Amino acid sequence: MTVTITDTGSAPSRRPTLIKALTAPKGFGDATLRDRREDAIELLGGIPDPAVLPAAELAEATIRVLARPGVPALQYSRTEGISPLREWIADREGVPVERIIVTNGGFHGLSLAIHTVLERGDLVAVDNPIFPLFLRGLELSDARILPVRVGPNGLDIDQLADLLRDGARPKALYTVPDFHNPTQGTVPSSVRAELVRLAERYGFVIFADNPYRELWYEGGPESTEAFNNSEHVIHINTFTKTLGPGLRLGWIVVPEYLAGDIVALRSRQDSHSSTLVQAIVGELLTADAGLFDATLDRARRLYKSRAETLVAALEREAPGAFEAVVPGGGLFLWPRLRDDAVDPDRLAVDASDEGVEYQRGSFFPSGPGTDADRHLRLAYGHVPEAQLDDAAVRLGRALRRQSIPKASL
Repeated sequence: MTVTITDTGSAPSRRPTLIKALTAPKGFGDATLRDRREDAIELLGGIPDPAVLPAAELAEATIRVLARPGVPALQYSRTEGISPLREWIADREGVPVERIIVTNGGFHGLSLAIHTVLERGDLVAVDNPIFPLFLRGLELSDARILPVRVGPNGLDIDQLADLLRDGARPKALYTVPDFHNPTQGTVPSSVRAELVRLAERYGFVIFADNPYRELWYEGGPESTEAFNNSEHVIHINTFTKTLGPGLRLGWIVVPEYLAGDIVALRSRQDSHSSTLVQAIVGELLTADAGLFDATLDRARRLYKSRAETLVAALEREAPGAFEAVVPGGGLFLWPRLRDDAVDPDRLAVDASDEGVEYQRGSFFPSGPGTDADRHLRLAYGHVPEAQLDDAAVRLGRALRRQSIPKASL
């Protein structure tokens, strides 16, 4: 019997409802930015500088891992992660190893948290302004959002408490507690404890997204004890900003009662993170007990110097134009335009013409009541200081163009 297959010349037209509901990506690596000059200076992403990533040490660790008899790093492994990496993370977090699940970077940890905790249509309290990729993740759960202000001390605990007293009942709350993206605010330890008390009283789960936690500049980090000692917190972290984004390796600290659910969910997805990458990073971190902190020390000095350079250059090239402070850590500045007569959208276009690209603050709000549109998010982690100086010169020129009629340019 001969079966004839007719080629219709077109792909199937029916798309799943889930895919049709996804919004078009905005802001991170998409077409919202125009064609750039060849000499453009990009202050766009939280990218670590390659000079402070332990590339040589990772290469040596890779050789040792691949030289082991039977090469176990090239085999399947456990869904929750392998030793000695999980043990190293658990020791650093101060929790039992059973509460550590290794992930493919920070966003994967957020995705697992979202799909384990939320029902479709649940209410989620979120930072305002917010790291917008989290909102992309929420689309898969069709969640509703409840914006909560973020300021110099991170999430506004008083506004959250008022919303809860007025009857709001979120299923979860999302916040970046250390060197918040984009505002750079950090939640003090005492406020973290109060946030946990609210979660326990009102029955929601905190998604504490902490990729910048280790990048403090002076004085050490705020305590994570309140987060790691509560059954109402999933604490998300990653090696992206410290050892390199290309590793795609992170972890979550989960309450014991959720660990089995998350493993069961993941066993129906990617099964486990790369055994090879886990083995290499585990070897790196355990072969030299001081290497990770030495790597961080170099990174902190470099990023602090670059933040100081950029703040000083902005004031030199545009005196009084920006309200800008050196943050306590992280990879971003969040300067505010002081003059309300300056059009921030035109500034971004003029800055692009001058050859400097950055994220507009108007990209980050999750709701009303924020002045984010008056801000610029300037990323400096991977940008040499000479280019940061040059970027400030170009921004100064772009600002001055606002006093010149467009037709004259």
